Parts: sequence; structure tokens; C-alpha cells
Amino acid sequence: EGWIHHLGRHAVACFLTRGDLWQSWVEGADHFEAELLDADYALNSFNWMWLSASGFFYQYFRCYSPIQFQKKNDPNGNYIRKWVPELAEMPAKHIYEPWKANVSILKTAGVKLGKTYPRPIVDHAVVSKENMSKMKLAYDLHKKSQGGGKKPASTSGTEPPKKKAKKVKKQ
Repeated sequence: EGWIHHLGRHAVACFLTRGDLWQSWVEGADHFEAELLDADYALNSFNWMWLSASGFFYQYFRCYSPIQFQKKNDPNGNYIRKWVPELAEMPAKHIYEPWKANVSILKTAGVKLGKTYPRPIVDHAVVSKENMSKMKLAYDLHKKSQGGGKKPASTSGTEPPKKKAKKVKKQ
């Protein structure tokens, strides 16, 4: 319909970039810019940089699971049933992971993995950990190049140095 809820945008951005597929945030930003009716160049680019942890956001270890995130927000899979008709008949238990359903459940739902619905392109549990390791290495290298990552005594340059508390002698 041309709009995506902001949490959906977050999930897509994390999946495409640092979470799973390890693609440049620019590709996702360009696609959203071209396809979304409410696209805003500045906000769109900032959000993609932020969610890919390419700039401004250093908590790369916070990663949306493309499965758990959706289960939490739409346990019955109503969104999937509407927009992915191939899965409309899947039981709620398997709608987010049809590849884990047994053959009889898939047959009843009319799903043929690899034919009417694709198999997963990555294993999120594996690639997200690999990608977090890549992000950690990149951040560690950046810290080292900046002098070891030590915090300056004062962040603004205008704060006075902190004084040590005086010890009171007991009498």
C-alpha cells in the first residue's frame, strides 16, 4: 500500500544489513525512497544508517529477529495471511517458520517449500552471530585507531575536574 509501520521498517533494515544479509544500507534506503509514499530523504537515510549501525548507533548487538519480532507483534500472523497468500492456510504455530512444519501440515495448507513458498535464504541464528562478530571487530578497530577508546576526563571541555572527597578523621 506504500506505507510500512516504523517497526516494520526497523525489521527490514536490520535484516538487509547487519542482522542477516550484510548488504549496504544504501540499497535499502534507495528502495524505500522509490517505493514508499511517505518517503522523506533525510529521515529515510538517517534511519537506514542508524539501523545498519553505520552511523550514530553503536549497539550493533541489538538485532531484530525476523521471526521472533513478528511472533511477538502479530501472533496469529494476520499480516502474513493478508500479504502472503501462499501461507494463508498455515496454522499460527508455523506461519512464521513454515519450513519447520511437518509434511502433513504443509500439505493441508497447500504449501510446497521451494515451489509455492521459498526456503529460508539464511539461518538467522547463525548469520546474525557472525555479523555481530564482524561489527564488534569493526568497532574495536575503530576504537583502537582513535587512541584505545579511552574516555576524556571532560566531555564538553567546560566542566571542572572532579575533586576527590576529603576524608574526615575520626577522633
